[in-house]
Amino acid sequence: MAKNKPLSKTRLRLFRAIAITLPILLILVLELALRLCHYGYDPAVFITSPADKDYLVFNPNASKRYFTDPLTATTGNREPFRKTKEPGTLRIFVLGESTTIGYPYFHNGSFHRWLQYRLMRAWPDKKIELINISLTAVNSYTVLGFAREVADQQPDAVLIYTGHNEYYGALGVGSTDRLGNSPALINTLLWLRQWRFIQFLTRTWRALAHLFSGGPPKAGKTRMELMVADQQIAYGSPLFQRGIQQFETNMDKTLDIFHQKGIPVFLSNLVSNLKDQRPFISITAKGAGGTPDSTDALYNYTLAAQAWQRGDYPTAKQDYSLARDMDALRFRAPETLNTVIDRLCRKYDNAHLVDTRSAFDSASEHGIVGNSLLLEHVHPNLTGYALLSAVFYTALQQHGIIPPPPASDLTQTQLLAEMPITRVDSLSGAYKIDNLKQNWPFNGAKAEGGPPSRQGYHLTTEEGDLAYAVAFEHLSWEEAMRQLYDYYSKTEDWTRAATVMEALCLEHPTEAELFERTAMLYGKLDKKEKAILYFRLAFNREPSFDKAHYLFVLCLQTDRPQEAMPYLDYAIANNTAGMPILPVRKTTLDIIGLEKRLSRDSANTTLIDSIANTYLRMGNSPAAAKYRSLNPNYR
Repeated sequence: MAKNKPLSKTRLRLFRAIAITLPILLILVLELALRLCHYGYDPAVFITSPADKDYLVFNPNASKRYFTDPLTATTGNREPFRKTKEPGTLRIFVLGESTTIGYPYFHNGSFHRWLQYRLMRAWPDKKIELINISLTAVNSYTVLGFAREVADQQPDAVLIYTGHNEYYGALGVGSTDRLGNSPALINTLLWLRQWRFIQFLTRTWRALAHLFSGGPPKAGKTRMELMVADQQIAYGSPLFQRGIQQFETNMDKTLDIFHQKGIPVFLSNLVSNLKDQRPFISITAKGAGGTPDSTDALYNYTLAAQAWQRGDYPTAKQDYSLARDMDALRFRAPETLNTVIDRLCRKYDNAHLVDTRSAFDSASEHGIVGNSLLLEHVHPNLTGYALLSAVFYTALQQHGIIPPPPASDLTQTQLLAEMPITRVDSLSGAYKIDNLKQNWPFNGAKAEGGPPSRQGYHLTTEEGDLAYAVAFEHLSWEEAMRQLYDYYSKTEDWTRAATVMEALCLEHPTEAELFERTAMLYGKLDKKEKAILYFRLAFNREPSFDKAHYLFVLCLQTDRPQEAMPYLDYAIANNTAGMPILPVRKTTLDIIGLEKRLSRDSANTTLIDSIANTYLRMGNSPAAAKYRSLNPNYR
């Protein structure tokens, strides 16, 4: 019998090539088929806005690859920005976790909306795009993942506040939602999850796992409880150190991405409740003589409270800080992360440290942060979010991202008074925190029966009813605002109705109609400065003859003839109604000339009378009265 000839080297190489390429081809065919069938999800950070093809928005599916079960993935804001950045636009992105997105208020409670409102008030003619792509229950893995695409969108600055979720956020070293302990391995797996065939394999594996194992019961558990796999992570332990390494590795890569493109990054250090948050879990250890040692969180917290009582505040702060660091349930970032943040900001010349911690210390009694600024362990109250926005605002000014503050810039007191936060916003946040504190880890085991009942809150107002529905009954914020506006309209509470409209303007900063409606309400309330502001913002978004007409009339009524001129010119150029505007323009120029002369001779009563009489000939009694009041003969 003839022996088979051995394969030639050429054929052997061919067979080996086929053996290698065939599986790859099959995977590519499967990938193509799955995409053609619209299987799975697109993990891109940004997608075309469904409302306007010229804009991009945050993709609600972008977070899914960071969660082992995409069904539990959290979603964030959808703040539009132009696909093609317009000249003169200030574009700022915000990255982070639950504090950064404004939990428990969200929407206008978030620090970036306080910043947006202040920027809008200071520079109403500036094109501002402030895009927050933060999420709850995530950590530095999403910050790094999102940074890669943010860097391609021509940001003028990137603001980052992250670190408290490093252990228990999605993919954290102590989380139930983890894939491993190596940042390099996890980032590779995250890259693979963009492929549909990997999504298919993951979904199949998850279905089989659920089929053969019911898994731990999830009903009635808060997200905080569902996030935690390791309830005791001792300070300095290998798991503790892996969390620090995870944060530093991811944030180093994040800052390097922005550094390569010369994009300024404003990275904040972290704030947590020291004075009024007892350690969640204390690992009891005995030192010499059987007394607790310095690794016992509760022991340190007790020492801190004693030091506070005797007025030794430096010692109290030191012991409160140690109690936080030794708390084995790591929902508060240890001080080590602030050290890492400071070191990274020194490493990159484009990274600027935002010293939020010092600002909160300065605003707290005896320099120790507690319930005056924070709602529980880490999330600020509304005053705290306003303060957080102010720290970033100042940092942006110091590094030339925004101009020096104008004379009309809001003070912090004015910002707190004028920020359009509705009663529904504040109450829904309060209800969520109340429910949170009824559950683990604040109150031991889960309180049975779900969130408190409506009867438990003794709801007697429309705002309270709507806030409860937003907090616990899946009523959307948008629908709550619509119902709240209707209620205020029926009761003719136009001041609060205007606040609702301002809130909607912040939520939808590109919609000119909302700004115009807000302006009309402030006109109805005879608040001319606010009416001018919102007509101006509406005009900048969508110019029209009517808006220009309102603006030049209001500017003249408030004796701002120079500001009236561009709106007069627009109205004349677009005067389809045939209104007699040219004489108004001529008289306005006369007033501008008279006022220039008066600025050089402020005591000239003849000039004062001339301006007053000119305004009277226009039928402008409010402005005339202003000048009549300057003449002693009319007092």
